[in-house]
Amino acid sequence: MPQIETEIPESHMPPSTKTAILVIGGAEDKVHGREILHAFWVRAGGSDATIAIIPSASREPLLIGDRYQQIFEEMGAKFTKVLDIRDREQGEDAYFREYIEQCTGVFLTGGDQLRLCGLLADTPLMERIRGRVQQGEITLAGTSAGAAIMGHHMIAGGSSGECPNRALVDMAIGLGFIPEIIVDQHFHNRNRMARLLSAISNHPERLGIGIDEDTCALFEKDGWLRVIGRGTVTIVDAREMSYTNQTEVGATEPISLHNLRVHILSHGDNYHLHLQKPVPKQ
Repeated sequence: MPQIETEIPESHMPPSTKTAILVIGGAEDKVHGREILHAFWVRAGGSDATIAIIPSASREPLLIGDRYQQIFEEMGAKFTKVLDIRDREQGEDAYFREYIEQCTGVFLTGGDQLRLCGLLADTPLMERIRGRVQQGEITLAGTSAGAAIMGHHMIAGGSSGECPNRALVDMAIGLGFIPEIIVDQHFHNRNRMARLLSAISNHPERLGIGIDEDTCALFEKDGWLRVIGRGTVTIVDAREMSYTNQTEVGATEPISLHNLRVHILSHGDNYHLHLQKPVPKQ
């Protein structure tokens, strides 16, 4: 991301760039206002949008892919296609790659994040998607499992409802669209704070992002994170952590984490990744 000024602008509001990365906590509204899905549709070009839906994380890819296709067609997208990728060889498919070249938006559905990464990581198709996202040429959205893969380090699974400990979370390598974050989804809905803390204890240089259901962390190209939806986005900043016993205790023993910074953001709030500062809705 580009260098920015060292002070937050007086307006306290990030500029609205066209393309963005939408990281969605799952169970987003698909029936009524469809606020988050509409935000993706707008950022992907609105009535001029050419959208690729990748349902590879799902065990029922056609069913879930068709559902999103219908939603975006009802909104008025110009073209919408489901890329039903079920083996890694399809990541080299010329037709899929050609369609990605024409896309203005890519939507990754929910399911199993390990399955999604296993099918698409390091394929020519995914490398081209990443390149176009990094160049600001297309808008990317991922919900649930599609959100989990956004960082370099990925929460692949685990438990909830316990105190932080190393056995609570299973980590893997994600797709790295926003390398500096670790995402956990369905966050407060499934009591996953301890799981995110357990993940961050081993990667304090990363920013923990916990996203509730029907809630989106929208990442602008200039470093702003904007919150959309009914729930909250929890940010755990451990970059000034003064102490952890993470390497000294057994896998199921409690982890100590000193001097963490935690922000809870709701609809309309903003956070700057580089300035490390939240800004309330004005």
